[in-house]
Amino acid sequence: MKKEIESNSLKNKVVIITGGAGLLGACFAEKISQNAGTSIIADIDFDKANDIASKINKKFPGKAYPIKLDINSEESIKKAIQDIESNIGIITSLINNAYPRNKNYGKDLFDVSYSDFCENLSINLGGYFLITKKLTEYFYGVGSGNVISISSIYGLVPPRFEIYDGTDMTMPVEYAAIKSAVLHLNKYFTNYTKGKNIRFNCVSPGGILNGQPKQFLDAYNQHSYSKGMLDPEDIASSIIFLLGDSSKYINGQNITVDDGWTL
Repeated sequence: MKKEIESNSLKNKVVIITGGAGLLGACFAEKISQNAGTSIIADIDFDKANDIASKINKKFPGKAYPIKLDINSEESIKKAIQDIESNIGIITSLINNAYPRNKNYGKDLFDVSYSDFCENLSINLGGYFLITKKLTEYFYGVGSGNVISISSIYGLVPPRFEIYDGTDMTMPVEYAAIKSAVLHLNKYFTNYTKGKNIRFNCVSPGGILNGQPKQFLDAYNQHSYSKGMLDPEDIASSIIFLLGDSSKYINGQNITVDDGWTL
């Protein structure tokens, strides 16, 4: 069923969302379209991206566009840029939201091999670097741009390992290394491109509710101030703000959305 556009705050914004078919990415895409922007749902799983775009377009016709994208491939990124420009128009923004990882990702610290650690940093942090570099070059050409990278509370503070006690869960060491590095990569690009009319900011979410066991949720929520684990919609509002012109003088910053968890 077609819905009314919520606002025109993102009118004429064309936004690439990497990992656009994921839990957060799909939410970001719908909220962008709801605010009159055009969501480019970029994902290595094109079928899933296409399905999400179809659902969004039923609500907001013509406001979502699926595209296959591998953030670790220069050729894939180049092709995506050309495709978007040919079919949609000038790209205004990039949301770095993809989280590629290998089959061994998520093991306990002493079970993580050196090769797995290096590979996960390469495909994830390396992927963020590659697509940010390529889009920054593109933004130089068009005269402006906006990049938002998704970091994490665990890019800011060390893990509270006790909240995982009694569960099969852990906080992967690769995740901590990647998400902390994303924050500094953001500052690097900000200073490097000074005077080029390109913004770089991060959003660091707290935990996102996604079927975790009650024991973990209870332990996690003890460190929160109100809601506890968040929903994707709780993060999306900060994304919409950073994409819009009302945040045009915010650059090189990180917005933490965690219900006070890191205090």
